[in-house]
Amino acid sequence: MKTHAIKTVLVVILLSAITGCQRDKKSPFENKIQFDSISVDRVYHMLEQPENPNCSLQIKFIYPVKFGNKEVLEAIRKQFVNSYFGDIYDELTPEKATDEYVNIYIEDYKSLEDDFKEEREKSKGAPIASWFSYYEMSSNDITYNKNNLLCYSVYYESYTGGAHGAHSQMNFVLDLEIGDLVTEEDIFIEDFQDELAQMLVDNIAIQNEVDNAKELESIGFFSVEEIYPNGNFLIDDTGITYFFNEYEIAAYVVGITNVQLPFQEIKHLLRKDSPIAKLI
Repeated sequence: MKTHAIKTVLVVILLSAITGCQRDKKSPFENKIQFDSISVDRVYHMLEQPENPNCSLQIKFIYPVKFGNKEVLEAIRKQFVNSYFGDIYDELTPEKATDEYVNIYIEDYKSLEDDFKEEREKSKGAPIASWFSYYEMSSNDITYNKNNLLCYSVYYESYTGGAHGAHSQMNFVLDLEIGDLVTEEDIFIEDFQDELAQMLVDNIAIQNEVDNAKELESIGFFSVEEIYPNGNFLIDDTGITYFFNEYEIAAYVVGITNVQLPFQEIKHLLRKDSPIAKLI
């Protein structure tokens, strides 16, 4: 009886050890999470007259609808709504958030109609359409969905008059074990900022084929001393990619800058107990 009990305990310990090892290993399979999407394509003309300037709103919104842990599903669905539409919408369902966002966008544009009528009278027939021709296009995309990590990007482009439109890409990493956003503090050891900042600057210099990082300031970048980790990053099987949007570290003409940092180059800065530890 005693021998049988000992054998049973040993089997349980061995199975636990195997299971633990499997949890720590990188998986090639996608997380078991399902998504749905909402598409919107709305156009509204000033004063509801087709010959007048218009606003155009396009939305392509992907959001999670099914996951094994319902509490985590609700948390990440809320995060998807928040990151796409803003925190004032995060208590709404994806469908209601989309409807509300569209209504507010159209109503905001309608608030310009009095100004349009005044400008039309002043112009005495001269074209003014471009002053009041607005557009907004947004979408999101799943970029990584494995190892209990879910990464996605939100793309945004808009024009509200002026010399040119605005573009941005915001990125998010979610821990599917608990439903929280993964932050730099979750990934990196203490006091990582200065060394990581230097690595970012060095990589940007290489991308732009300059020998000295300071030379970046002569081709559209602002002060290189102010380029620091900004929390806008994605994770994949090979490393971390940082994104810097227009006007963040450089002039508009430079566009969005991204820097890919392989895990092997930043391994010494990573926490061993981080949500991404199994990828390294």
